[in-house]
Order: sequence, then structure tokens, then C-alpha cells
Amino acid sequence: MKTNRPENDYVNRNVMEVLVADEIERQIVRLPNNIRKFVNVIEVATYALNRLPALYASSQQGFNKQKLKGRSQYSVKITQEVRKGFATIQQDLLRTSTPLLAENEAEINQSIVEAKAALQELADYLPEKDLTWKNVVKLVKPLLAELKEQNPEEANARKVRSKSSGLWEDSIYKK
Repeated sequence: MKTNRPENDYVNRNVMEVLVADEIERQIVRLPNNIRKFVNVIEVATYALNRLPALYASSQQGFNKQKLKGRSQYSVKITQEVRKGFATIQQDLLRTSTPLLAENEAEINQSIVEAKAALQELADYLPEKDLTWKNVVKLVKPLLAELKEQNPEEANARKVRSKSSGLWEDSIYKK
């Protein structure tokens, strides 16, 4: 199901992640240095979070309320699960895993901005100005096919020049 969302989407957070991270920080200082450097805290957190209930919040007030609830109702269980997580991870220190990487949100947002600008630039060259990512192929493909069928001299006379890219210069689809 798709919903219309504002440009700057709001987020929700699992408050349990914060509570587990706090507990991991509290417990990790008790470990000897030679073991501490081999412990993957992400794996400890994942272990514990998979055994604890999620406490999601989408507002600051909800976040604070869930944090109080988590501390009052689940503090003993959080401590136990984090302790078990350390024990489980320590049992196999030589085990290797490929971590999941967080997508760089700034890069994604920049790519979206660049894609929107490229679509607008392309729309400026087309007779149909209502260009979207859904209809770009439907609108551009016939024009490119028509240009391909024109004789080369006429196509060179109507060469398209892009403001941001030299790709059109080398293209077989020159206007």
C-alpha cells in the first residue's frame, strides 16, 4: 500500500535499540581489554534485540514514554539478554561475518536531487513538458526512434546539447 508522504518524511525509532545500546556500554567496561577489542557490539545488540520486544515511537513525547516503559518493565530482561549476547559472541571469537552496511542517506538524497534535475532538463527539450519517471520511456522512445530514422545530415543540424552532461554529444540520438 502506498501513501502520500511529505517530502521530508518523519521517522520512527525502536526505543529498545537505545536501551540495549546503553546497557551494552555499561557492561562492556567490565570485560578485560584483550577480550573487549574482539567483541562486535553490533552482534551483541542484535542478539539482545531479537529476544526483546520492540518499543517504537514516532514523536519525542512517545520516545520518552517508551523509554520510561522500557526501563521500568524490561530493565532486568535487557540486562540478561545483553549478558547472554556477550557470552554467545565471546564463545566464537574467531567467527567471521559480513556486516550489513547502513545506506548513506545523504548520498541517496543527493542522487534523488540530481535525478529530478536531470528529468527536468530532459523535459525542457521535449514538446511534452509533463515528464515523469513513469512516462519517460513512453515519451522519449518515439522521439529517439524518429531521430534515428532521419538522415545523418539533418540529425547533426539539430544536435541536442545538454547543460550538465557531454553524453548527448557522443550519442547516436542527436537532434
